[in-house]
Amino acid sequence: VQLQASGGGLVQAGGSLRLSCAASGRTFSRYNMGWFRQAPGKEREFVGVISWSGGTTYYADSVKGRFTISRDNAKNTVYLQMNSLKPEDTAVYYCAVGSGVLSTQEAWYDYWGQGTLVTVSS
Repeated sequence: VQLQASGGGLVQAGGSLRLSCAASGRTFSRYNMGWFRQAPGKEREFVGVISWSGGTTYYADSVKGRFTISRDNAKNTVYLQMNSLKPEDTAVYYCAVGSGVLSTQEAWYDYWGQGTLVTVSS
């Protein structure tokens, strides 16, 4: 499976970005999809996850109410809408294909995209 993340860039604090993650190589609609991020000098952390149907989402407390995950199974694409961005949201954002569990833990994700850089200026 291949995952291609895109949509990163430079944005001012308070602004918005939408990341996309296009998947190929497997039946996308059968799998949960997660977003993680890694800030400079820090470990990668969970951002959010969406179930295979799109009916369930779960977010890290740090982004709850500001970020929204959605998916279009017809396009094999998952999205991360990021609003009210803060400088501390600066990171490389990764999408990942999950197993049957809606998990915050990296171990439950089998395939990872290459990441897209989001930089939020103050």
